[in-house]
Amino acid sequence: MPQSTLSDRGCATTPPLTGLPPVVARDTRLVVLGSFPGEASLAAQQYYGHPRNHFWPILSAVWGEDLVALDYPARLDALARRRVGLWDVYAACRRDGSLDRAIRDAVPNDLARLRALAPGLEAVAHNGGESARSRGITAALGVAVYRLPSTSPANATWSFARKCDAWREVFARHGLV
Repeated sequence: MPQSTLSDRGCATTPPLTGLPPVVARDTRLVVLGSFPGEASLAAQQYYGHPRNHFWPILSAVWGEDLVALDYPARLDALARRRVGLWDVYAACRRDGSLDRAIRDAVPNDLARLRALAPGLEAVAHNGGESARSRGITAALGVAVYRLPSTSPANATWSFARKCDAWREVFARHGLV
């Protein structure tokens, strides 16, 4: 997890940012955990709100349903129908820009609360490396824990097709495809 120190990147003057609430229902079987919403997501108050983020296109490919064409409430309904939830590992932080490496003074979400929110939880899928730093906490939930390639447009090391394959494999393991 990022250190709770101020950096030379100007975070000392950056006001704290507050993340988004969990999108988790009692029947959620798999929760996708990001790190912290980027600027576009915070401005829109939507998970994966940047138009170049691959999250919604990847799930569209995995499920054969054009989620990108839907408005945000309909996207969340599609996740709920498939028993997939969303949340982030950090509740708040300071950050200039949207890159995970710029996160400072991070305040973690109470991930242990996932069991109470979703009693039938089977798995947690960390969306990228920064989120995956919390694997110790999610592993303590007694569920399968996966590190998936980041859907961020900054993750250019994985092709879109390769990302889709990795995400599809994890979702298939839990009957979510």
